[in-house]
Amino acid sequence: MIGALKKIFTASELKAKILFTLLMLLVCRIGAFVPVPGINQEAALAVFKSATGGGQNLFQLMDIFSGGAFKQLTIIALGIMPYISASIIMQLLIAIIPSLQREIRENPEGGKRKLTKYTRLMTLALGLLQSSFIVKYALSMNATHPGVVVAEMLNFTMFGIPWLFYLSVMLTITTGTVFLMWLGEQITEKGIGNGISLIITLGILSSLPSTFGSIIKQLNLESQEVGQITFSSLAILLLVFVVIIIGTILIIQGQRKIPVQYARRVVGRHEVQGSSANIPLKINYAGVIPVIFASSLLLFPATIGQLMGRNSWMGKISKMLSPDSFVYLSVFVFLILFFTYFWTATQFNPEQIASDMKKNGAFIPGIRQGRPTQDFLEATMNKITLIGGLFLAFIAILPVLVSKVLGIDPRISNFFGGTSLLILVGVILDTAQQIESHLLMKRYDGFMKKGKIRGR
Repeated sequence: MIGALKKIFTASELKAKILFTLLMLLVCRIGAFVPVPGINQEAALAVFKSATGGGQNLFQLMDIFSGGAFKQLTIIALGIMPYISASIIMQLLIAIIPSLQREIRENPEGGKRKLTKYTRLMTLALGLLQSSFIVKYALSMNATHPGVVVAEMLNFTMFGIPWLFYLSVMLTITTGTVFLMWLGEQITEKGIGNGISLIITLGILSSLPSTFGSIIKQLNLESQEVGQITFSSLAILLLVFVVIIIGTILIIQGQRKIPVQYARRVVGRHEVQGSSANIPLKINYAGVIPVIFASSLLLFPATIGQLMGRNSWMGKISKMLSPDSFVYLSVFVFLILFFTYFWTATQFNPEQIASDMKKNGAFIPGIRQGRPTQDFLEATMNKITLIGGLFLAFIAILPVLVSKVLGIDPRISNFFGGTSLLILVGVILDTAQQIESHLLMKRYDGFMKKGKIRGR
């Protein structure tokens, strides 16, 4: 492992990419501590803790994805979630609007630029919308706990609305979101890739110290009385942690290999014997993207509902979508399955594969070329995608089940399993593959000598 790390830093181009990525991620973390103008961070944090209580809710999930910025109402309080929501909306629009599909297919580069432009504009709009609800939330906190908002910011009013406070907070938080989006794009283009996913992962990792602190506190080691967490519960939680890591690796790296044979060909005056190969179909073609999309889509309306108030119609929806409720788990599983199929359908093209196979004289044994091959690949991918999606959904909700059975704080169980750990492991695997590919391009042996990443 040490030798592999030395190889990374001897490859000057890869070293520059990694250092650039680390620098950009450092800038992201700095943004988590820069306060929004007019907000008293200490008072906001105290109110947030009292509002969340002991159980897990959507505010805490939002805070995990923002790296602790949401509870302190800093400039990146929204994190990267508006960008992910905008990406989901654009992907859905592409799927249902034939003209967009045709444009992207006929002109990939131009279509990609247009898609990026629309995604950025939608991110800006969603950022302004969600930040306006954060302003309302801050004002409601200040009404019950005076001191959260600096009094001088409330002196500038128009029609009873503190327009200066609204304007400054909305522009600051939206700018923070757009800046995070730009940093993610820079990491993807100039760094090691997966910029947006790495930013989310950084936010999840930032909660690691506080999670360990909560575990030590709830073990109650300084007293002879039994703490909120027992050592047996902790052992089971660690076992679930290991199982989820292994399961995530297996489901992301797992493949079904479809055998392919090539017909005999005549090259000049010689007849070349047909060769054999295989088509590796991933069990989970979408990786952890369905989990990120499903979490983001649930957080968007539910968080707005909580910010608007519990008595509003959106607030009632938010109450139904409490992370440990049956409704939330059911919708979460459904969305994971939906996005697993949706992402696979947008990225996997059996028609193109069947066409390329026919041109190159390749065929699947027992399956005719052309349309039958396309149908076979599509049916096979649908079956293994169902297995992969169900397994992914089970891993995602497992910590909630463990928390209910063992009575462990949901915030702790959620970190050691489920959404957070799935994203964490998936992004680490993808990043390792990116580094592996860079090393192989420079003719190194790869990042790992033993147990090489499958699919190489």
